[in-house]
Amino acid sequence: MRSQVEASSFFNILFELLPTVIDKHGPVTPLSRLLKYAARQEIERVFCEEKGLSVQFGPFGELLFPFHRMGAVDSRNLFDLDELILFSFYSTNKGRYKKVLDAGANLGLHSIILSRCGYDVIAYEPDPIHYALLVENLKKNRIVGVEAVNKALSTVESDLQFIRVLGNSTSSHLAGAKANPYGDLEYLTVKTCIFKEVMNDVDLVKMDIEGHEKDVLLSTSAEEWFHTDAMVEVGCKENADAVFIHFKSMKINLFAQKNGWDRVESINDMPTSYRDGSLFITAKEQMPW
Repeated sequence: MRSQVEASSFFNILFELLPTVIDKHGPVTPLSRLLKYAARQEIERVFCEEKGLSVQFGPFGELLFPFHRMGAVDSRNLFDLDELILFSFYSTNKGRYKKVLDAGANLGLHSIILSRCGYDVIAYEPDPIHYALLVENLKKNRIVGVEAVNKALSTVESDLQFIRVLGNSTSSHLAGAKANPYGDLEYLTVKTCIFKEVMNDVDLVKMDIEGHEKDVLLSTSAEEWFHTDAMVEVGCKENADAVFIHFKSMKINLFAQKNGWDRVESINDMPTSYRDGSLFITAKEQMPW
């Protein structure tokens, strides 16, 4: 039997609260700043390096997610408030979607939460170190509804250069996706799959692919969004501008966390980094909360 930390009432309250205050999800609102601080305190308490125990994680049940360093950041950063907001979205919409693509799955936290919500998940993670930990975390949590793939998503099926950022491996990326990667770097070759082909088999995409989002999103047509929605992290202003123009030209709707999930009407409404929260892409007329 697993050892278990006493259930945290904080997560029960937080996940009950988040769907009721979606207009306050923008990172600069007072409520968001307060919740970010409170969530960080609780995450550091229950997922600290010394404990390594399972946690009763709100509506998602018992979660075993061992501490792991990724340079200057660690596995606790994967529980930042913006990620918890996405977990709330998954839970709220578990009757709306069936199969989800976790693009840039990292250590597998989103895949675990998605599976706990009842979705079938296909998880793509190109970094072989992160991929091995992803597979291990799925096993530790007895997750069987996730297909894990050790490849990157791109516009071509090929072998491409991948840059591992040793100071923060969550920032690792396909070569060319970021203009000026910093610090000590490792270079390796990874296999890629064509995003559009994978997208056709799912009805929701969670995308965090470190700057390559512009290329894969601009490769899509309007018809491909009639059956699929996406939650996307946008990496820079150049990508934000290009994504905005592309989807506006196709009359596909964008909704931004930074604006309390209001519709994106101008380039100024677009998120330009992870600090602005996520971008939701859909052919629907409303943000489904």
